[in-house]
Amino acid sequence: MRRASYTPEGSDEKTGEWRFSRYLGGGSSRYPRFHMYCGMKPQERTASCNLHIDQRQPSYQGVSAHSGEYEGELVEKEVARIQALLEKEA
Repeated sequence: MRRASYTPEGSDEKTGEWRFSRYLGGGSSRYPRFHMYCGMKPQERTASCNLHIDQRQPSYQGVSAHSGEYEGELVEKEVARIQALLEKEA
């Protein structure tokens, strides 16, 4: 994920999935950002990732709801970019 310019943010306490972000705003702004949750299934020798865009931070303290986009042109382009990087390294 680091080769794809993603910053690790630890793991989710509930699911154990790893969290990664790639900031799009530049400077010190954390939003908008690509946000990804990744998990491993060692018994199946597979990994899966869930990618979305956080357009802004959660509106209320202690609430995880955000303005996330899980579909659309930006998400599709980012998936294609990551896939191209993975294919290049294979």
